[in-house]
Amino acid sequence: MRVSPVASAIALLFTLAIPFACAAFAATPTPQPLPRTGSCPSGYSSSGDYCTPGSSARFAVPRNGGSCPSGYSSSGDYCLASSDSSKLAVPRTGSCPSGYSSSGAHCLSSR
Repeated sequence: MRVSPVASAIALLFTLAIPFACAAFAATPTPQPLPRTGSCPSGYSSSGDYCTPGSSARFAVPRNGGSCPSGYSSSGDYCLASSDSSKLAVPRTGSCPSGYSSSGAHCLSSR
């Protein structure tokens, strides 16, 4: 059985695109403005009642208690993602949602 050149091209496209799509899905979210609760994290600047991300800022979450979750470091009153591949962290208020695991006072995405 012969495979058409178009079918081969489509198969190659999907083979190359899937790893990039998975990597993009697993990436830490884009930094967003945060309500200011003290000093802003590295890469963010104070603007009114918010900490706004600069061009080199990484994703940050408010520090929920004393320590930061795995893959994050303390920066100001926040936990700052150590790299662009750090898992999504959210402050824990009770048990973590499905697809998340507990990491100190935060919940970490399993992806």
